Amino acid sequence: MMMKCFFLSSLCVLCVFVVNHSSAAEPGWSMYRGNAQRTGNTDGRAGPANPAVLWVHQSKEHFIASATPDGDRLFITGLGAFNVSTFYSFAVDPKATPRTLWSKTTPFLRLPSVSSPAVVGDKLIFGDGMHQTDGGAVLYCLGVDKGRPYWQLPVTGDLVHMEGSPTVVDGRVYVGAGSGGVVCVDMNRVTLEGKEMDLPSIQKILDQKWAELQARYEIDKKKDPLLALPPSDEQLPKPAPVLLWQAGKDKWHVDAPVTVVGDRVLVASAFLDKEKLGDRALLCLDAKTGDVIWRKPLKINPWGGPSVVGKTVVVSGSTIGYDPKALKGAKGELAAFDLEKGAEKWHKEITGGVVSCAALADGAAVVVATDGKVRAFDLETGERRWVYDAKAPLFAPVAIAGGVVYAGDLKGVLHAINLADGGEKWKLDIGADPAVKAPGMIYGGPAVQGGKIFVATCNLGDNGKGSPTAVVCIGEK
Repeated sequence: MMMKCFFLSSLCVLCVFVVNHSSAAEPGWSMYRGNAQRTGNTDGRAGPANPAVLWVHQSKEHFIASATPDGDRLFITGLGAFNVSTFYSFAVDPKATPRTLWSKTTPFLRLPSVSSPAVVGDKLIFGDGMHQTDGGAVLYCLGVDKGRPYWQLPVTGDLVHMEGSPTVVDGRVYVGAGSGGVVCVDMNRVTLEGKEMDLPSIQKILDQKWAELQARYEIDKKKDPLLALPPSDEQLPKPAPVLLWQAGKDKWHVDAPVTVVGDRVLVASAFLDKEKLGDRALLCLDAKTGDVIWRKPLKINPWGGPSVVGKTVVVSGSTIGYDPKALKGAKGELAAFDLEKGAEKWHKEITGGVVSCAALADGAAVVVATDGKVRAFDLETGERRWVYDAKAPLFAPVAIAGGVVYAGDLKGVLHAINLADGGEKWKLDIGADPAVKAPGMIYGGPAVQGGKIFVATCNLGDNGKGSPTAVVCIGEK
């Protein structure tokens, strides 16, 4: 998500229903925004009709990535001073104490992360690295319960980073890696010291090592409590998942989340004007091999990535990235392609940059733009169905649940819009709410699950003052 965002120098990607091509989406929130349609919702249940803030986690970190809900938990990554990342597991229950169930930060997380995690069963997967970091990035697999690591995949190279959310299908993890192209690994098989084994086997090894570290710590505490150091994840072995394939290395630049439907992987690749590298195109790959099935050039960079429903692929584009200073004169586009052959179905120019992905529901493609408008287009014809004026620029992708569109703008206002006609249902100024009192911008798309809305803010424009931000749960009054 390509752009220059204050102290974040250049951030590349911030960026119900199973498709009829189903190979497989895994149970849980196994891909960006929950599904290939990018609706930010998987249970079809709308958010509250009369919204109220149920709980708040206040911070001075910047929450750029979309949060991922999973049952009674919420996962999100925050960026602190010097781009230090902290990965959080929050309890969803409004009465929960403590709110933070566990967290991970340095030295375990060595690079900043803006990757929304994929959650599959009792495991969550996310990447790290951003456009301004260099030399490589790491893909992580952690346990949902306590955050204990299962495996790590380092990917090295110039301008390699994993900003987009991974997609997990049939036990395979697919993730964009910047100039590393697209990487596909087997989630359930790892290598350690040259030996290949399955996850239950490696878990036994990791559990045994952790027990040894804990036992040593207890002994050290008895000897000298002041010098005894508790065990850390850094002391554990670091198995790596089996790499199945890597495509487009040093040819593409993939910051957006990839989409997997059936036996195909849809990839949005950018061209970096400053570095003069990459390929501005939509690509369709064979999910088993990574071979290119078809390629379609794009006019402007597709930072949000592809959305898919049935045999239609929709991709957005923007002349700017996630940079509030570059809003003036930004232009965008939205285009639909045939999944099988890649033929263009329709194309629309938009008077505002569309930096996030489209959300597809009820025969409509819904996008936000930097001109402050939320637009719905007919999926078959590309004709505009309606336009809603949020009166503030928008970066974050919308969520759609139960016939309602939820959009968060750069003034921190959450809008609920009728999907059928674009009429306003309600709006909530999150920063001004008495329960929050922390004005901020919404970069990551809201997530809707269990009738609740989860949204977070950032304050990249406060020039390092450390203005408070918030992760917020919104439910019925």
